[in-house]
Amino acid sequence: MTPGRLHAWFLACRPKTLSVSLSPVLVGTAVAWHDTSQVLWLPLLAAALGAAFIQIGTNLFNDVGDFLRGTDTPDRLGPKRATAEGWLTPSKVKSGAWLSFALAFLCGIYLVWHGGLPIVVIGLASLAAGWAYTGGPKPIAYGPFGEVFVWIFFGLVAVGGSYYLQTLSLTPIALLAASLVGVHAAAVITVNNYRDRDGDARSGKNTLAVQLGRAATKRIYTVEMLAPYALLPLLAPSLGWLAGLPLLSLPLALKLIRRFRQTAPGAVFNTILAMTAGLQLIFALLLTLALTI
Repeated sequence: MTPGRLHAWFLACRPKTLSVSLSPVLVGTAVAWHDTSQVLWLPLLAAALGAAFIQIGTNLFNDVGDFLRGTDTPDRLGPKRATAEGWLTPSKVKSGAWLSFALAFLCGIYLVWHGGLPIVVIGLASLAAGWAYTGGPKPIAYGPFGEVFVWIFFGLVAVGGSYYLQTLSLTPIALLAASLVGVHAAAVITVNNYRDRDGDARSGKNTLAVQLGRAATKRIYTVEMLAPYALLPLLAPSLGWLAGLPLLSLPLALKLIRRFRQTAPGAVFNTILAMTAGLQLIFALLLTLALTI
């Protein structure tokens, strides 16, 4: 059934994974609270909105980019895409992507006023990377570095930038927390690329899953899911026993690893993808709680 126009735009924004951009802002702010016992609410709000708009714009560019490159074929296993299904025209989706980036830029104007030159660099780099993920002559999503891209921009940059906006500084604990959140974000991309591996290989989309094969991708996902838990003891000098609080989400991580490794490739991986994004959010919330109590 064809969705209405507003519902089509809603689906094109990929709401099930938008938490991937909001979790690092939350964690970066929580680390700042741990260090300073204060929160600057306006920078927090502007950073959260800016991050969400960048992710939405990136998703829309991906929607139209994959369609124009012929990657979204009728045998695609992933969720239906607005451009490929004809719900929205390529020009409208592309305009929506630029509008989302423009809104992120507006948020960035205030953030630059507050945070100065480092935020200029972070903001422009994030916008450029969001476009380059599917745009340009060599899209990031069409090579083997998608997971690294996500770890950098949805981990180090997002958490580190959020912390900087609160404190105008950067600390090792902020970068460590950024790495933990970013690794789980990378796992979301791994699920996506594992699900689409066969179609991507046929269309020339040379992701890490295409290059390494399914067996190796299963091992990568396992490492991505477990590494943040293995690194939690590094937070103990700052948080004490509270550093173990995110371990409450470990049973869900183990369940997802088991499903990922045992389930045959198919549309069921859409659920695993959404649940992996959900796990990152739960981990981030527990880490935030550990940092703020």
